[in-house]
Amino acid sequence: MMWRKYEMRSSKRTPRWHSGTRSRRMAVASHRRYFVLLSLASFVVDCGSARKYKQGENVPVYVNKVGPYENTHETYHFYQLPICRPEKVIHKSLSLGQVLEGDRIAESNFRINFGIDEGFKTLCGKYRVSEADFNMLERAIEEQFYIELIVDDFRVRTFLGYIDETNNFPHSHRLFLYSGFFFRIEYNPHLQEIISVKLQSDVDSAKDISTMKKKELEWFYSVHWTTTKQGIRQEEDKQAFFNARTMRIHWMSVLNSALLVVLLVILVGFILLSIVRRDLNRYNDVNDEELFLENGWKTISMDVFRTPNNASLFAAILGVGSQFIFLTMLILLLGSTNVINVHRHGALNTLAVIFYACTCGISGFVSARKYRQFDGRDWIRNVNLTTGLFTVPMVLVWGLNNTFSWAYNSTQALPYTTVIALLLLWLCVGYPLTVLGAAIGRNVSSRYSAPCRTRNVPRQLPALSFYHSPIFFCFLGGFLPFSAISVELYYVFSAVWGHEVYVLFYILFIMFVIMTMVVGTSSMALTYFQLNAEDYNWWWRSIFTGGALSVFIFLYGIFFYLYRSEMWGILQTTQFFSYLLLLCYMFFLVMGTVVLLVVELKKLGIAKVWQKPK
Repeated sequence: MMWRKYEMRSSKRTPRWHSGTRSRRMAVASHRRYFVLLSLASFVVDCGSARKYKQGENVPVYVNKVGPYENTHETYHFYQLPICRPEKVIHKSLSLGQVLEGDRIAESNFRINFGIDEGFKTLCGKYRVSEADFNMLERAIEEQFYIELIVDDFRVRTFLGYIDETNNFPHSHRLFLYSGFFFRIEYNPHLQEIISVKLQSDVDSAKDISTMKKKELEWFYSVHWTTTKQGIRQEEDKQAFFNARTMRIHWMSVLNSALLVVLLVILVGFILLSIVRRDLNRYNDVNDEELFLENGWKTISMDVFRTPNNASLFAAILGVGSQFIFLTMLILLLGSTNVINVHRHGALNTLAVIFYACTCGISGFVSARKYRQFDGRDWIRNVNLTTGLFTVPMVLVWGLNNTFSWAYNSTQALPYTTVIALLLLWLCVGYPLTVLGAAIGRNVSSRYSAPCRTRNVPRQLPALSFYHSPIFFCFLGGFLPFSAISVELYYVFSAVWGHEVYVLFYILFIMFVIMTMVVGTSSMALTYFQLNAEDYNWWWRSIFTGGALSVFIFLYGIFFYLYRSEMWGILQTTQFFSYLLLLCYMFFLVMGTVVLLVVELKKLGIAKVWQKPK
């Protein structure tokens, strides 16, 4: 449903309750730029400590956003609902990550004093609402809207109302509106800090909205303080609770995945140490004339090192994939060591944006280095391909979602100031670092020298059986790593598209390492089988074999949407599938790069094999 506009361009069932000299100058400037950006990152993440209060001191209470509980990415400004507001709405300044999360934090009429209980206190006087506002309130209850408040940096949520529906005859369908809210706050009187905050709707205050003939509203709230000796804020424990059974599921998933890696390593080791050695002994016993009568990977030595088609695009994929490998490992390591506090509002989003811009030099360096090895000449095209390979699809996906968000007046629509800031970040940091990395990579590399001569005319490919076909290889290359991460994938999807907070970054880091090992080891075996079938087009096949994991993730996303979630509506559905496509595209780049890096190392090891022993 579409919502009315709010002042500063704001933004739908009972659910489960439960962030040389010139070179020297360029290097210094680059270091300064990194220092400034890292300083900026530490600022925008807002990693402040818990605030201390005096007895009776006012505790700020902010309103944030509302929305359907099942549609976590369909959010609206709190004051788009006809709930009483201050005479002048003052918005709090937000970090980049908070804006990206759809936050629109504003001051409220709630007055809470530290350590002082409050009985039912009027939020504002009784007031009448228009027919349109009253209908909006009915629709919000029908769609099970939650409201979100922020008390001392604690995000608390409760429902606006509930539905009383019976299946008996005669059928009844009544909507009840909560007019009272209850704050339960724990605090440490010695530390003078708030330890935990809970917000509950008062069931006794629920009113049948169909009986409110005069369309008059009145809101109440109460506050109850309790002391505790706990000295650590309990926000993390209450939002990210994992019981013993859940943790056993996580570790069993890790154990099963690790076992799969061991089996694959044994298989690949057997192939490389036994079968390849047997082939070598067989090939070394024949002369050059007899070799033409043989079959297998040795016979394609003069074709296997041929430069791939579209070398510039190939190098760009390798560069962007390398950047995302580094970026993913960095964020997971910081999360595992608690350097990133996911409970700080928008911290994860902010660092992801900043680190993405700062690591663009990696993509430029790796791409240009590989392009130089391919003896490429069109450097401008290579740089532009590298910088636009992920940026362009990301902008297209964002533009689609932002357009729908604007149409629905959702807070997921970014303000123009944020759009300009992100554009400047890319123009002033991301793109220049890509160019700088490309310049360095071009100069530190030379054209690759194959260990043997390459044919002028490509060898004719033999007819391939089904189990040597690209489709079968891509199926194996995607299914094996997916089987290793499928269990953990459910928890990640539930956190991203639900209200849970995922804090097991060390589990996620282990699973990422296992996933890359499964992709790498399986790709080595698949590449050997491909070459042994005398199919020398391994360059692009490697990318698609590793990237096939993204197809399985996308299919799982469809399954999750249909059978593991209750998401609905055009806005939420558009966001889910568009961002799922972008995520799968990123996995395609990352896993394709992993395969290329592993197979490249393998190729370096077997390059001497294609040289005829003297």
